[in-house]
Amino acid sequence: MTTLSLGAAAAASTAPAGGQRLGERVRSLGDEVYEALLSQLISLKIAPGMRIAVDALVRELGVSQTPIRAALIRLETEGLVVKTHHVGYSAAPMPSRRRFEQMYELRLQLEPFGAGLAAQRMTDASRQELAALSAAMSAPSADDARVAYGKFAVLDAQFHSWIAEQSGNELLAEALARLYAHTHLFRLRFHSRVTEEAVTEHARIVQALERRDAEGAQAAMRDHILRSRERMAPFFEMLD
Repeated sequence: MTTLSLGAAAAASTAPAGGQRLGERVRSLGDEVYEALLSQLISLKIAPGMRIAVDALVRELGVSQTPIRAALIRLETEGLVVKTHHVGYSAAPMPSRRRFEQMYELRLQLEPFGAGLAAQRMTDASRQELAALSAAMSAPSADDARVAYGKFAVLDAQFHSWIAEQSGNELLAEALARLYAHTHLFRLRFHSRVTEEAVTEHARIVQALERRDAEGAQAAMRDHILRSRERMAPFFEMLD
């Protein structure tokens, strides 16, 4: 989604329905605003360096400043948004080539290892969660291509984060979370090939995890990261 209706915003501030607590509804609105802005940043609708006007977002998304500012603060901690004194928020510049290379160096060390641990620790419940994540990434989207691309990037980040958490190694999961690599890297290239090939590679990882095949999961994850680096690296030629 790229826009939020006034009705959705109003619903979040009314009495809870169906037993849902007010706090949960407000928090859900905040997540929607965050994902809307994240999608625009990833798909480059908000281009690197572009100023982000809060008042304009209020009109576009149909919500108050509160969830928008909360989302911008969250995006700032993830390095996707920069706040300048007396100026306000703007989209962060693209990662440097050095930063890009360092991201992949670290991912190649940590993520295959984490996938192997996750495969060993798979339960019936985690299999169901994995199936749901995989289905969401594979489902066709009727959204605008750029919106759909942004949504896929969000799901991709969730997929990799879930595997890291399932490893049971909290330090590993925390280190990968601080990279925010997926959301940054997806900004490098807006193209259907990115999502199509990633879905195929994710499927191999999922199959290995479901079999509790630690070696297979490590190999599939390593192959996915290497292929991802190959897809993204040429686009630094356009940025340099």
